[in-house]
Amino acid sequence: MATKTHRTAAHPAVLPVRALNRATLDRQLLLHRSPMSAKDAVAHLVGLQAQNTKPPYFQLYARLADFDPAELSALMESREVVRIVTLRSTLHTHTADDALTLRPLVQAARERELKGFRRGLEGVDLERLATVAEELVRERPRPVGELRGELLAHWPEADPLALTAAARCLLPLVQVTPRGLWGRSGQVALTTVEHWLGRPAAPVGELDATVLRYLGAFGPASVMDFQSWAGLTRTKEVFERLRPGLLTFRDERGVELFDLPDAPRPDPDTPAPPRFLPEFDNVLLGHADRARVIPEVNKGRNGKGNQTYGSVLVDGFLDALWRVDREGGTAILTVQPLRKMSRAQRTEITEEAARMLAVMTDAEDHDIRFGAFLDFGD
Repeated sequence: MATKTHRTAAHPAVLPVRALNRATLDRQLLLHRSPMSAKDAVAHLVGLQAQNTKPPYFQLYARLADFDPAELSALMESREVVRIVTLRSTLHTHTADDALTLRPLVQAARERELKGFRRGLEGVDLERLATVAEELVRERPRPVGELRGELLAHWPEADPLALTAAARCLLPLVQVTPRGLWGRSGQVALTTVEHWLGRPAAPVGELDATVLRYLGAFGPASVMDFQSWAGLTRTKEVFERLRPGLLTFRDERGVELFDLPDAPRPDPDTPAPPRFLPEFDNVLLGHADRARVIPEVNKGRNGKGNQTYGSVLVDGFLDALWRVDREGGTAILTVQPLRKMSRAQRTEITEEAARMLAVMTDAEDHDIRFGAFLDFGD
């Protein structure tokens, strides 16, 4: 049953946190597993956060019915999806089409990053650096260390790390396979997205289509939510241009939210089954205000220092952490609740964990435990 909302232009309806939670989970394919293909899911979600190699696979497992990691791996081998730095200047897994269009759209943000490396780039002609780096990686995919050494030969006085950072900011570089393939390993080797895919990047268009896709996967959402997700600024005029074709709401803090008229907004009491999400899952990073998924009491508690752990959604909200360790042929999954849970919730979590381990590990045996592996000192 959809959420009933009564609104006027002057007094848009208020969407409580649970209503926002269920709407977002539905669009993120986390309320019900979807029968869509892995490629279609990557496109629908406008990419998968991919700082590490395994999280994209776990993101799709949590969202798709009968997901087989080999499906995404095959898409990477056939170059139908790629790993490239785009949104929030972070590595993402995108469809080939999105890699060619989204990267130019956020290029200005990537170039702004160069300000953080200006001391290490004194005396470096950035236009020439881009030309030299592009020639090197088009000749053949270059490991990062090798690319750094080649650039350092041209600018021996520059900071080596700044040189490779500049190349990554200036050029749309992809990490080529076997890096990122399921069950395989490989060092990071880079080439341009155009060279890897054999076709040019698409011309930079207006942000309108990207905003609409974002709302379809993350809405209802505010201007600041979109900017936080994309790593862009000054996009209010885009929303104003789109306003006549959108619905508007308010959250409980009075922030204006935009949404597609025909997008699902389920009843806030719709059951939300437990889901095991990897570190840096899209749904945890897609908004400036993350209260719709992360309760205030658990804010910042999905990791400590530089270590981030998997998150367990319980009744739609982050309420536990998880990690997997191996002892011989046994995969040991430990769940650390962040609050007291009922016996029924623990049973549901255990059943979901068992299903995930059967698909996402090659271990002969599985052991699921509840316990603490992270000390918050409180």
